[in-house]
Amino acid sequence: MEEGEYESVLCVKPEVHVYRIPPRATNRGYRAAEWQLDQPSWSGRLRITAKGQVAFIKLEDRTSGELFAQAPVDQFPGTAVESVTDSSRYFVIRIEDGNGRRAFIGIGFGDRGDAFDFNVALQDHFKWVKQQCEFAKQAQNPDQGPKLDLGFKEGQTIKLNIANMKKKEGAAGTPRARPASAGGLSLLPPPPGGKTSTLIPPPGEQVSVGGSLVQTAVGPSSGGAAVSWPQPRPATTATTDIWGDFTKSTGSTSSQPQPGTGWVQF
Repeated sequence: MEEGEYESVLCVKPEVHVYRIPPRATNRGYRAAEWQLDQPSWSGRLRITAKGQVAFIKLEDRTSGELFAQAPVDQFPGTAVESVTDSSRYFVIRIEDGNGRRAFIGIGFGDRGDAFDFNVALQDHFKWVKQQCEFAKQAQNPDQGPKLDLGFKEGQTIKLNIANMKKKEGAAGTPRARPASAGGLSLLPPPPGGKTSTLIPPPGEQVSVGGSLVQTAVGPSSGGAAVSWPQPRPATTATTDIWGDFTKSTGSTSSQPQPGTGWVQF
């Protein structure tokens, strides 16, 4: 046991009974029926502590906590703690007084749950001791531990089932979705061979065609179809020769259309 190790409490039971036991005559084990179960030699509290790898079973007074006896346990199961053959509530422990003297006594619990907790507390402690020993060995010899081999063995193959896998986007035979334009609307291309439609304004409106103002009208013989009527341009001011008398003549717009001026006659 190393100096400076702390002591931990593994289990505490408020009531335990101590019995004097007869010497064991054979190797068949101890039997609680051979004890005087109705006349325990001592009753008090049981406490299991651990310091390092050694566990201690301490029998203490319920009120004062004075130590009655203790049994060091360095191995479980072992000779320090043994179960009886005829009951799960009674055990035989080996107590020591610190001066080299040892004795075997019987202990028993009135509740089976207390006996179960006593047994499990010792088992868990020595499982922890075993793990600590294994960790220490691995730390000293790290190369001796088992290595994980994830490589393929000779002749080993694997099989992949890709029949149900989805085709990747853009693969052959799978049309791609057109990207959406700004605003979330998808722009469709014009149909093949399509022609740009010509908008005809309603009758009476003027439109500009080739630099001239054209007024739409309904022809008398067109059955209500819109007919384009060109409007005459206003006459510009004519100026005489620069060397003349600088006289100006202003033309007037004729109210009647003249033949040959681009007007449509019927």
